[in-house]
Amino acid sequence: MQIINISAYKFITLDDTAELRPRMLAQCELHALKGTILLAPEGINMFLAGPREAIDGFMAWLRQDARFADIEPKESPSDSQPFKRMLVRLKKEIITMRMPLIRPEEGRAPSVAPATLKRWLDQGHDDAGREVVLLDTRNAFEVDVGTFEQARDYRITKFTEFPEQVATHRDEFAGKTVVSFCTGGIRCEKAAIHMQEAGIEHVYQLEGGILKYFEEVGGEHYKGDCFVFDYRTALNPQLLPAGPKQCFACRAVVTPLEQKSPDYQPGVKCPHCAGRQGKHGDTRAA
Repeated sequence: MQIINISAYKFITLDDTAELRPRMLAQCELHALKGTILLAPEGINMFLAGPREAIDGFMAWLRQDARFADIEPKESPSDSQPFKRMLVRLKKEIITMRMPLIRPEEGRAPSVAPATLKRWLDQGHDDAGREVVLLDTRNAFEVDVGTFEQARDYRITKFTEFPEQVATHRDEFAGKTVVSFCTGGIRCEKAAIHMQEAGIEHVYQLEGGILKYFEEVGGEHYKGDCFVFDYRTALNPQLLPAGPKQCFACRAVVTPLEQKSPDYQPGVKCPHCAGRQGKHGDTRAA
């Protein structure tokens, strides 16, 4: 049975997250879905997987709430269930930036469609003739799996470091068009709003992130695969599971070549954590 994986988010004020949590969990369990739903005062973020009928059933129920009626999830297939359990969690933010003045619901930064971005990259500039700077808003280990060619990568370890990096490099964006991107759109949406508030003039977010770019235009101008936060680890431009795997001991990404190492035992250890072995042979991350 083919599994349909969906990811979706929406910035929308939610003042009833405590009441929503058990209802959403019950619906997911009713449809035998697995994955994670994050609920926060600023909105919802979902990663779910299950058979087509189950996914469609849950989405039909969700859209009965007018606040979520316009959610259009991004989809990708897999041959097996990439999640182990179903969680609905309450959070302070659906994507943590610790910048409380950023409220995307009150106004989004301009977005650029995947086809338009590809055309800009093909021609070497945007429609106004400005140089296009691609800015990766993801963590360094995600970028290492794949990113757009010539994208700026500030090697951040968590999204809360992004504002400081923008302040450091702000002058480099003068007179250029900046396109922020991430896996599915949520981080680059917050990032673009922050850059606007920081005074960077020509800022866009890539609509739907890398996964939407793959879906609509393929992998041109992109090198490698796209890291995803489930047991598939990475998707290729055809939105199919790719070669890299994540070590669930040290959380490092293990390349296909590294998977041939005798130090790689799925679910136990990998070449990255083999050197961290403790006195009793324990390679689990602390």
